[in-house]
Amino acid sequence: MNSKAMVILRSIALRSIAGTAMAIALVAGAQTPDPSPATASSQSPAPASAPAAQTPAPAAPADAAPTPLSTFVLTGPLQWLPPAVFDAGPFGKLSVNGIITGFAVGQNNPVPGDDTKEATISNGEIFIQKADGKFQWYVQAGEYTMPTLGSPYLDAQDTVKDFYGPVPVAFAKIATGKTTTWQIGALPTLIGAESTFTYQNFDIERGLLWAQENAVNHGIQVNQTIGKYLTASLSWNDGYFSNRYSWLSGSLTFTKGPHSLVYDGAGNLGQTVFQNLATPVQNNGSLHTVIYTYTKGAWIVQPYFQYSNVPTNTNVGVFKGASTTGGALSVSRAFKNGFALPGRFEYITSSGGTAEIAESDDFKARTEATGIVVPAVNLLGYGAGSSAYTVTVTPTYQKGGFFFRADMAYVGVSNYTSGDVFGTLGKDSGQFRAVGEFGFIFGDNIVKK
Repeated sequence: MNSKAMVILRSIALRSIAGTAMAIALVAGAQTPDPSPATASSQSPAPASAPAAQTPAPAAPADAAPTPLSTFVLTGPLQWLPPAVFDAGPFGKLSVNGIITGFAVGQNNPVPGDDTKEATISNGEIFIQKADGKFQWYVQAGEYTMPTLGSPYLDAQDTVKDFYGPVPVAFAKIATGKTTTWQIGALPTLIGAESTFTYQNFDIERGLLWAQENAVNHGIQVNQTIGKYLTASLSWNDGYFSNRYSWLSGSLTFTKGPHSLVYDGAGNLGQTVFQNLATPVQNNGSLHTVIYTYTKGAWIVQPYFQYSNVPTNTNVGVFKGASTTGGALSVSRAFKNGFALPGRFEYITSSGGTAEIAESDDFKARTEATGIVVPAVNLLGYGAGSSAYTVTVTPTYQKGGFFFRADMAYVGVSNYTSGDVFGTLGKDSGQFRAVGEFGFIFGDNIVKK
């Protein structure tokens, strides 16, 4: 294994790859206060989290243009385009979107095997869906990247190979009632405030809280609308893409006016001795998130709390469990002429530092019996018991299907283990990155009117 692969395995495998539910809907951000019926999801505005993906929508009339499946959420400020709709014969009326983006990054204190600067194609995807009738389906295919703060950059080719393949999301959706739908296939996670792909989020790069969550799982999911304000989803799945079906995930959303409050919870009910880039040690744990979103006028404001736990389990190589506790605040302000300014602050800390575990009876007994000091599992990747914060600002411009934006972000780490952070020796406690992304979104703009 080459040095870059080893660095990525060390730095990324300890961070789960996540996001939240995805599909093709718009947050009613400030740039488009009144989305057209072809672009609005079953909830408007949609929160910047999985609930937008979970709300079952009634089947559209046969003579109506299909609306996007309520599975793909953009959290702002980028705006998706209505899909191109065409008659596909025996396949019925299909809706198609596409995206292609380029990516450039410059950073200080790179780890060995990573680069100080790099430029590449970051996304080239097509989204095909049948979005009307009782039986619907959705397929997302192509190349993609998932850049994450504090982790080495992995290009699109290697990301596709090492994570979710060239068809990361594909599922069937069946309506069994006016307020009930079922989904089965490769599904977006129900967990978290940030989604998996760059163009879905406030910022280009995912944050440290996202890095503890799962992103895509195989499974079956039921979605239910409860009264006027509540929606719920429940899923049996394979957690962190493990192909071992032992995970139970759920989400409950309250939405009223510009306010949305979400609780997400998930956990492994079994044990999974299966770890790679897409299935890290977190696959044997549990996590909980609480997300509040305020969307009105030019503003999107979203505070977010997360707790995760990986218990001691020697059968899967976790000799001392640990937990993480974190919080984040994302804010986006839209201006005239297609400009917007999103930003994010987050802080996360992990348990299991040397001083903490040295006081535990379990630690003392194991050390006395074996003579070996057993550290806690390293959940953040910076050493057991480490903490970190990030600050990100992302000026954004969009006109029609074209957009350009730039991340300016800093990661600072404390209570780290020397050798596990940044720089050639792994001893630098901070890293600054400047990232640019530009691209084209395709939809009904490719159809001649």
